Amino acid sequence: MAKALPQGSKTQRRAVPHTGSTIDWHSKVSNHVAFGLLTYTGLHIFVTMLALKGGTGSVMPYFALIVLVAAIVPACRWFEMRWDRLSDAEGGSSDLAPRYRREMALLWVIAIGLPIALTMTFKTVVSIL
Repeated sequence: MAKALPQGSKTQRRAVPHTGSTIDWHSKVSNHVAFGLLTYTGLHIFVTMLALKGGTGSVMPYFALIVLVAAIVPACRWFEMRWDRLSDAEGGSSDLAPRYRREMALLWVIAIGLPIALTMTFKTVVSIL
């Protein structure tokens, strides 16, 4: 591998002290947040477009879009900041695996469930009015 890289070309990685594990939780959380936002956005656009094709002629789907975008970005940033605050020694610990799984499950429930739940709620409100 060293022969394949040009001289002086070294990749820089975040230093994690050796604790018996090479897990970088912050990096894993950042990846989940990025893919969660992509999934959320795609799903939200799809669900909102279906609501618009319903022909209600209402402004509610657009309002739902604004509310959802305003809600998800700070929530995802909050998930990421919680893991970013860990020191390098804490961030490499395998003891954080249950917490990581729990928080990533919550992130994915929010990323998938929020667009569907709020769009259904707004459609229900529009049908009642």
